[in-house]
Amino acid sequence: MRDPGSLRAAVAGATTMISSIQGLDDRRSSPEATDRDGNRNLIEAARAAAVDHFVFVSALYAGPDHPMSINRAKYAAEQFLKHSGLSWTIIRPPPYMEFWATLVGKPLLDTGRTRVFGRGDNPINFVSIGDVAKAVETAVVDPALQRVELDMGGPENLTVNQVVEIFEHVSGKKGKVSHVPLTAMRVMSVLIGPINPAMARLTQAGILMDTPDMTWDPPPSRHRHPWLPQSPLSGVLEKEMAPPASAWLHRSGAAP
Repeated sequence: MRDPGSLRAAVAGATTMISSIQGLDDRRSSPEATDRDGNRNLIEAARAAAVDHFVFVSALYAGPDHPMSINRAKYAAEQFLKHSGLSWTIIRPPPYMEFWATLVGKPLLDTGRTRVFGRGDNPINFVSIGDVAKAVETAVVDPALQRVELDMGGPENLTVNQVVEIFEHVSGKKGKVSHVPLTAMRVMSVLIGPINPAMARLTQAGILMDTPDMTWDPPPSRHRHPWLPQSPLSGVLEKEMAPPASAWLHRSGAAP
């Protein structure tokens, strides 16, 4: 994605392109290089190859003034796509529940302890990766979703503390939960930035998820798109943690 010349062979003969890349937690890259410029490179390659349809997985809170660089980068890619001349679909999901459940749940299973960034009591809407995949699949096969901006979310607004509680209930394992104060997170995000930019960005994401309103009301999206699945966290965890349970936890590296 960061090498425009490499994309010509990749897109040759394609009729539909789907981009769900992200550079938030990539130590070798950045949202600007991946989510903004990388997507622009891919869109340009798709246009040169006369691709019929481009499906872009963006972010629910994408915007030009968003405090996180990844959301600003996603917004820039959206604008480039809209003006590309391609037929497009933009899907905007909130944070993925599998990623955040694993982030706080895997240490609980491995060590009996877990750590929550901030107070952990700010309600957040989470969506299942599987639900987003269904939206992508439908966008590919349903012409009615071309040139549509599809904002979507999950059925629940949960705090990170509630995510931990649900994980404990489903797994049957309880552990010690500690919290990283917001002040310490703000200092840490600045100090570690030059050393580990990816960790700094994740810390900034943790700050953001503990402060502004990140809730989502599903009924409007259900009314416009009743086919959208609405998977609750408990159901996703029960399915994924069924034997062989631990396989999901050890392979899960989903993007936030």
